[in-house]
Amino acid sequence: MKPGQTTPGRLRRRLRAVATSAAVALACAAMPAHAIDVDAGDYTALPVGTNLGLLYYQHAERDKVYAGGTQVAGGRLNSDIGILRYVHFMDIGGFTVDPQILLPFGSLRGSKDLSALGSGAGVADPILAATVWLLNQPEQKRYFGITPFLYVPVGSYDKSRALNLGENRWKFALQAGYITPLVGRFTLDLVADVTFYGANGQFGANSARLTQDPLFQGQAWLRYAVTDSLDLRGGLSYAAGGESKVDGVSRNDRTNTSKFSIGAAWFPSPTLQLLATYGQDIAVRNGPMEGSRVNLRLLKVF
Repeated sequence: MKPGQTTPGRLRRRLRAVATSAAVALACAAMPAHAIDVDAGDYTALPVGTNLGLLYYQHAERDKVYAGGTQVAGGRLNSDIGILRYVHFMDIGGFTVDPQILLPFGSLRGSKDLSALGSGAGVADPILAATVWLLNQPEQKRYFGITPFLYVPVGSYDKSRALNLGENRWKFALQAGYITPLVGRFTLDLVADVTFYGANGQFGANSARLTQDPLFQGQAWLRYAVTDSLDLRGGLSYAAGGESKVDGVSRNDRTNTSKFSIGAAWFPSPTLQLLATYGQDIAVRNGPMEGSRVNLRLLKVF
């Protein structure tokens, strides 16, 4: 072998290292920027004066990373996220409106082939929102509402870390949701949203400028009321767009992700609801793929 000549085995290792580095970059780009997932029934307008207190918990595991539709790394990227949420229903100009605040917190951890990501923990960016119901027909169980979301960039962020709960940028999203009864005990929920991203001028150790295109998402839920207090549900979601650039250079990380969820919701009493769903990504073009996702929610009416 001549000096400087690369053996096939060494070349494969280098290529694998390059692929893994790209995968890590994609994983960083995908966490935690995501679309706005909803639970079935979220667009139900409750009586004016009603208050809700909610506590969410989500555990997600990701063991594959994709670039351009091809798996480029394995490893593991897990997250444990909680959200405290307060909602108040009120009347403004004859319309039901529910101003609300969401306070996310939790942790992210990379391991195995994604151990280079390290970990991140703390509070995420608080979210301010308010749904305005343009259609509110409780007798027919039919609703249509529009919700603006504002993400305030005060969450935990360290430019030297690959994983952060905060994003160090403003975000604005607009979502519309429609609920209608179908035949018998079936109900359909349809939701669509778009998220717009401000710039992060402190991205990475070199304080690069991160920008991102709008991200679009559509969601559909089908519910079956087993009893008046218990329902079974299944949902599909598709998100697209959101390609990012660093100092004007594209990262070729456009989102193209579909996923499913199944679960149940139960009212053990008229003012308390327990909800659980399980889901997985079906297909991912860029970024980490969720192999499993468990969502739990406790809702209290007061």
